Amino acid sequence: MRDDGKGAERGDGRNETEEERADRRWQELVQEIRVAQTGVQILFGFLLTVVFTPHFQGLAQSDKTVYIVTVVLGSLATGALIGPVAFHRIVSGRRMKPQAVVWASRLTFTGIVLLLATLTAALYLVLTVATDNTVVPWLVAGVLAWYLLCWFVLPLWARSRYTSKD
Repeated sequence: MRDDGKGAERGDGRNETEEERADRRWQELVQEIRVAQTGVQILFGFLLTVVFTPHFQGLAQSDKTVYIVTVVLGSLATGALIGPVAFHRIVSGRRMKPQAVVWASRLTFTGIVLLLATLTAALYLVLTVATDNTVVPWLVAGVLAWYLLCWFVLPLWARSRYTSKD
């Protein structure tokens, strides 16, 4: 990319300054976070209520352990996905938006990975309680493969295929 002398880069078709690019990237990231935050917060809310149901006390200790791991994963995912908001609020006005975008993006990616683990563990727990245990690992593995395909494999494939090499 070339600089036009006014801080705007050429070569990406946007002709935006570093600050404009950071603003745009921040807005895009906030929209992505809204989707993930809503899902993880609803899931986490439901997970928190399970322990207070009469059926929970009758679960095997192994199922209770999976539940505890799932709640902890959900809590970590929630923290990572809300983290960019707190990060932005704390550094706002410090003229470091490009760096804030990088850190918020890292927190968001971490949150997505933790959400993947939470969903997988929650599915495992629900299916273990609801069905024949011999089928559960296969069902969970299939769903996990689907998540991995949709969330990581397809975007990485598209990124490598359609990113210009110049």
